[in-house]
Amino acid sequence: MLEILNQSSKREITIPLLQAVTEKAEEFKRRFGRKPSFMEVCGSHTMALAKSGVKQALKDHVTLISGPGCPVCVTDQRSIDAMIALSEGENRIICTFGDMMRVPGSTQSLMEMKTDGKDIRVVYSPVDAIAIAEENPDKEVIFLGIGFETTIPILSILVAEAEKKNLSNFSIWMTTKLVEPILRYLLALGEVELDGFLLPGHVAIVLGEDGFAFLPQEFAISGVISGFEPAELLSGIYKLISLALEEEATVINDHASIVSKAGNTVAQGLMSTYFEESDEAWRGIGTIPKSGLDLKPAYARFNAKEKFHIETKEPRKTKCRCGEIIRGLITPEDCPLFGKACTPRKPIGPCMVSTEGSCSASYQYMRGSH
Repeated sequence: MLEILNQSSKREITIPLLQAVTEKAEEFKRRFGRKPSFMEVCGSHTMALAKSGVKQALKDHVTLISGPGCPVCVTDQRSIDAMIALSEGENRIICTFGDMMRVPGSTQSLMEMKTDGKDIRVVYSPVDAIAIAEENPDKEVIFLGIGFETTIPILSILVAEAEKKNLSNFSIWMTTKLVEPILRYLLALGEVELDGFLLPGHVAIVLGEDGFAFLPQEFAISGVISGFEPAELLSGIYKLISLALEEEATVINDHASIVSKAGNTVAQGLMSTYFEESDEAWRGIGTIPKSGLDLKPAYARFNAKEKFHIETKEPRKTKCRCGEIIRGLITPEDCPLFGKACTPRKPIGPCMVSTEGSCSASYQYMRGSH
């Protein structure tokens, strides 16, 4: 597998692929009088496209739009404020992924709360939070459950472990998101003209190829499931352009060595065992019905929202346009704060904080290339 990934980055493979994509895109432009337009759903794709130079190399030929696939970026401000407020209680340990630490709340960030003496710990594996709860039976340990279908099965394992160990001091603050509802929402809005989706390979590992069948069946739009190496990205874009030229709507699994048709049925079973659909608020969008998952009533004792009743004020408003960026309406450089008031050193919004954020990707690799 490593050899395949190494091959996918070699110039002798990527350069001919880039030329093929360019030629195919020019054919599209001659026929339709515009560039083909695709949305990469995944934040990891956004970063990979920018870091590899693929997005810059194709900017005159293909419009690549960053979508709402960065978990931190799509978490609404009120939820961010609530998670920060959680840390204010006595005898609490907050466990989180590193990306969340510097996301600005209305008044403070988790990093600032940690500096003020609150016990906030970055974990590299969510399972570490279980060990922390066992080691600190006199404290409430709360894991901030942010993520899409790639993360949710791991959260299921956390609940299973907490139940097995009969932990009364462990809970999860669920703010998870689901890919299908947000894609349905964006397509129904029709704010952005799209010819197809570059679909996330790691989410597809869980959902399978069948998890995206609704795109051609209900919306007559194509998708290509892609990996993250330059050759994989270029192959996916080439196939998307080809489908658009053929005016054929289908889903192509271009990551077949890893993604199956049905997906990971074990992971799907874990999610359905412990979680149920819930209405979820998205940054810059609002609440989308059944677009997230929350713990089933049978596991309410592990639900931090049930355990700790957190009230927040109306979030502080800024000129950050992250909400429009994740909807594909503007690019990061269209935001008046980008690269000026808002930088990775001093971020105003989550799109600049997260390692999967489109503003972060644009700032690091694409400034001046739009």
